[in-house]
Amino acid sequence: MHTVEITIDNFVSTIEKPGIVLLDWWASWCGPCRMFAPVFEAAAAQHKDIVFGKIDTEAQQELGAAFNVRAIPTLMAFRDGILVFSQAGALPGKAVEELITKIGALDMDEVRRKVAEVKKAQEEAEKTSNAAPAA
Repeated sequence: MHTVEITIDNFVSTIEKPGIVLLDWWASWCGPCRMFAPVFEAAAAQHKDIVFGKIDTEAQQELGAAFNVRAIPTLMAFRDGILVFSQAGALPGKAVEELITKIGALDMDEVRRKVAEVKKAQEEAEKTSNAAPAA
């Protein structure tokens, strides 16, 4: 088996690993999930340097809620612990390969800089809203 079962117990330790982590959010009753599973498994067999994880949304409802998963299958990609892609819907194999290539080509220093900018802006907005006088 080339994929790893992801649960609330191993989620953080899995996504924080260096490199690329692809997560397939699925459920056994989901037809599109069953159609996407062989595509995901084939990519996992081809890319042994990438972690491919499967999250059963029925068994891991708390994780699904925490990541606002509203439709399945949903594919998420993390690189070096940062969420860099999230999309609902089954992708064809070629699209998964293109995604892997694009994620591998990301300038992670630039990504981290942008994440820091967004976080700073959110913190400043929060300070401003907390400091606003009540009407």
